[in-house]
Amino acid sequence: MPIYEYFCPDCQQVFDSLRPMAQADEPLPCPQCGGQKASRKISVFYARSEGRSVAGTASACSGCSATTCSTCGVR
Repeated sequence: MPIYEYFCPDCQQVFDSLRPMAQADEPLPCPQCGGQKASRKISVFYARSEGRSVAGTASACSGCSATTCSTCGVR
């Protein structure tokens, strides 16, 4: 079962949900505020190997806000 990303416009929360593909676009309540307007986001695939990106792009490493980082190898 795939994991989908959703966005709630009421509280600006981004959250994930593990759902069957057939239910991917069905309404889903926001776990933060309970709002009923959450919609599925377009997600991109990202993979790392040996500390470097091998598919997709990284927005930032988990240790800083830079888009490149010599500490974790994000390039």
